This record gives sequence, C-alpha cells and structure tokens, in this order.
Amino acid sequence: MFGALIIGAEILSGKRQDKHFPKIIEILKARGLALGWSMYLPDEPAVITAVLSSTLAREDIVFCFGGIGATPDDHTRQCAAKAAGVELALHPDAKREIEARFGAEAYPKRIEMGVFPVGSRIVPNPYNRVPGFSYARHHFFPGFPEMAWPMMEWVLDNEYPHLHNQQPSVDVAIVVRDAGESQLIDLMNACIARHPGAKLFSLPSFTPAGRRIELGVKGNEAEASRALDFLKVGVTALGFGWEERK
Repeated sequence: MFGALIIGAEILSGKRQDKHFPKIIEILKARGLALGWSMYLPDEPAVITAVLSSTLAREDIVFCFGGIGATPDDHTRQCAAKAAGVELALHPDAKREIEARFGAEAYPKRIEMGVFPVGSRIVPNPYNRVPGFSYARHHFFPGFPEMAWPMMEWVLDNEYPHLHNQQPSVDVAIVVRDAGESQLIDLMNACIARHPGAKLFSLPSFTPAGRRIELGVKGNEAEASRALDFLKVGVTALGFGWEERK
C-alpha cells in the first residue's frame, strides 16, 4: 500500500494551500498505482516521530513531503532517525551533490541538508542537486513541488518499476435514485462478502431531483464488473431505480 505524509504548519493553518495530494494521486495513477492513505502533520517533532515510528513498522511504501531542510523549523530528518532508532550522519553522496552545487558556499550551513539517518539512500533532486533521502520503504522529499514531484517519480521508476500496472484498477458505478444508504447496507455487505477482491464505495448526494447514491466498486476489471452486476440485481430487487454513472 502507498501512503503519503504531508508536513507543514502553514498548510494546517491555511496560509498555504496543499498542492501535493492531487499530484500524488496523478503520479501514482499514471503507473497503474493508487494511494492507500494520506495524513497532514504539523511541524511538531513528537507528532512526526510518533507517526513515522508507526509507519516504519508496517510494509507500506510512504512518501513524505516537507521538513527536510536545515532551518530550525525543519524536523523531519531528525524525527526519521529517532523513529528508526539510528543516528544522523552526513551522507557521502549527498555531500558530493551539495558541494558540486554550491562549492565553498556549501559550508557551514547548506551541507547540513545532507545529514540523513544512517542507512539512508539519496534521492536525486534535478532542480538544485540538494538530495532527498530514502530509508527502508520511506522516501523523503522537500516541500517544494518543483523539486518533490520529479523526485517522487524517480523513486517510483527506479525502486518500484516491478509494481507498475500489475493489476490495472477500474472504478465502476451506478447511480441509485431515491434510496437512503441505510436501505442499501445489507446489499453492500452482501456484495463485500461475495466479492472481497473489489472495494465498495457509496457516495450520497442531494439534488433538485431527489436523493442520489453513487454506488460502485474499485478493483481489477473482471472482479469489479461482477460486483457491479451483483449490485444492479440487488438494487432492482429492492425496488429502486438506477442508471449507469456517466
């Protein structure tokens, strides 16, 4: 499963609008992949460390955006090391990249951006050569979109090409008219039990024409098609009208 951590008090306060979330979905979808979960985190070391401790203990592939600079409000590198139970050290490849970009001006401050948890791998930054880093299945990028998005693509294409388009997923649905979700719960549960490989979703809305529920499933094409046929038969049996989602 793919996850995303987006770090920044300015996002949570509303001072800056997050652009990462829709782009993460777009980048994954282009490779036949999907985002399983996402979280926004404050610039609080205790919170970042606790979340990373949890996610590092799982098998998820996690993309983390923000907080890897060298200013006092950047804590992600330190929190990642603490969560992993390792020390921080200047990565030799990061050192070469930063020195190549800034020369003597890399010292004494910019070089700190190459201090990563011991055991990390660098992620090349095509924008200014200041790298991000990967630790286990976690990948850490700057918060700047022009840097982070190409770096995420590099990670997917270099570390996970074997996962691309393994099982293309489809999203199919019908629109059920004049039904409440509570009236369809038994049908939903039956669909989940009958087709466990398809992920069911229900999106209610209220329109001038009345209540509508977008009822559908996500999954591989064959399984999703069978599950949707099951829902169509069930909705009809319950006496509700439906139409194909446009």
